Amino acid sequence: MSYCGYWDNASEINKKYHTQEWGVPVFDDCKLFEFLMLEAMQCGLSWDIVINKREILNECFDNFQYNLVSQYTEKDIERIMQTEGMIKSRRKIEAVINNAKCFQKIREEFESFSNYIWAYSDNKTIIYDKHSEGIIPASNGLSDKISKDLKKRGFKYLGTVTVYSFLQAIGVINDHGKNCPRFEFINSKYPTIKKRRFLEK
Repeated sequence: MSYCGYWDNASEINKKYHTQEWGVPVFDDCKLFEFLMLEAMQCGLSWDIVINKREILNECFDNFQYNLVSQYTEKDIERIMQTEGMIKSRRKIEAVINNAKCFQKIREEFESFSNYIWAYSDNKTIIYDKHSEGIIPASNGLSDKISKDLKKRGFKYLGTVTVYSFLQAIGVINDHGKNCPRFEFINSKYPTIKKRRFLEK
């Protein structure tokens, strides 16, 4: 069974996410911040919990407008903590605010977070050998490198496994199964580069 076979038994909201968003290259900074923070919020939780609370998370964090989130105060933290259905983790909420500030600094340095993250793949979607056959790691050399740099820049809750999931979600890596229609759809719409997986270990 290919990797995308996982989605066959997923919930309807997950199936919709897979067929409409997952793996499609993202270049908009607000959307990139949302995807990055959804992955950060997932730490220690299942993806099902996060995707089902996506609307609540967007409401709590002003649709992940990083300029607004970066200015949140204790009052905002309490507001979010009191929101019904919200993930009740003060540390993660504080991390999102912290990460918004770090996100702004990257934008100042690179003009956009998109420029920063896509430079790692030369602005191409990476297709790793064997990944489309379902042989997919939890992390790799690329996610190690990016995670290390993000941590150095002050980001929280962005370990190498979390970063790898982020790279899959935003299309830096195409990890759809070769029999999944989305695999060829993405490859036909965006520039790609093929790499041997062992070089990223």
